Amino acid sequence: MRSALAAALLFLPLQSVRAQDSVVFAGFGGQYQSSVRKALFDPAGAKLGVRVREESHSGLASVRVQVQSSKPGWDIVQLGEADCARGQNEGLFVLLDYSQIDTGGIAPQARGSSYIGSNYVSVVLAWQKDKYKAKPPQSWKDFWNPKEFPGRRAMHVYPQESIEIALLADGVDKDKLYPLDADRALASLAKIKPSIDVFWQSGAQAAQLLKDGEVDMMVIWGSRVASVLADGAPVEFTYDQALLGFGCFAIPKGAPNAAAAQRMIAQMVTPEIQANIPDLLPYYGPINERAFEVKTFSAEALAKANSSPQNKTRQGTIQPGWWAGNIAKVQERYQALIAK
Repeated sequence: MRSALAAALLFLPLQSVRAQDSVVFAGFGGQYQSSVRKALFDPAGAKLGVRVREESHSGLASVRVQVQSSKPGWDIVQLGEADCARGQNEGLFVLLDYSQIDTGGIAPQARGSSYIGSNYVSVVLAWQKDKYKAKPPQSWKDFWNPKEFPGRRAMHVYPQESIEIALLADGVDKDKLYPLDADRALASLAKIKPSIDVFWQSGAQAAQLLKDGEVDMMVIWGSRVASVLADGAPVEFTYDQALLGFGCFAIPKGAPNAAAAQRMIAQMVTPEIQANIPDLLPYYGPINERAFEVKTFSAEALAKANSSPQNKTRQGTIQPGWWAGNIAKVQERYQALIAK
């Protein structure tokens, strides 16, 4: 029997065998990707017997090029929520097999027919403690109030998140942001624009501005504040009125190892695997809220995790579907505004 089985295996195409136990993952690179590997890919791959090889990409455009080549070299890509929604609309991704994925604990807005959230990331208000001392800013209305809260300010150069923040500053409830009123948001942004000293273009730039004290308060990803705090800079931030966005996983259309990619994604969003995030990706958070039920976390880990029960309700949630259909026209108007 053993000899017959060995003989049969000789006739299986090598590519078919590999397709069951290997995937190529392309992500954002750097320390973040290393942490994603430790928290999600390594444990999921070990459980399934799937080997993971890593590469990095430069955004949705690079994924588009891969798919258009008809021979993509990536099996799983991690993108931001708006790019996942856009890629889905463009037909760039394989439909996810939800018969394999338990979506219990994963919010509907954090998944689509061909993408699913990997982890939450927050957009927060941060400030220099030495500047504001006993009266720090606590809301976007404070950010929009240079008279009561003077100081150098910084915002993101892209409209995603900035539009939502402008509406929050104008009094819109965090749970009633969508559909976004772009006219109202741009009018709100026009009021604060003269007080914005820097429009940052990357997370690394934002963190450096905060660490060096080049700005007194700013819009920044909470995960980027982590490195600033670790370096001992006198800064603070709040999850109040923050925005919950998310990273997401998708399978490029034509991926050579799509079957293994489906199994990996299904495993990586389980509560057990997601429960690695608070400890290995501080200031991010599990996309699966059941992760907080399968493991006991320290008070410090829960305070840092943006999607912990104590922090999630303090924030609004980004809806990528709106951005997928409106990004082009809103971006043009936003860029024109900040260029004035």
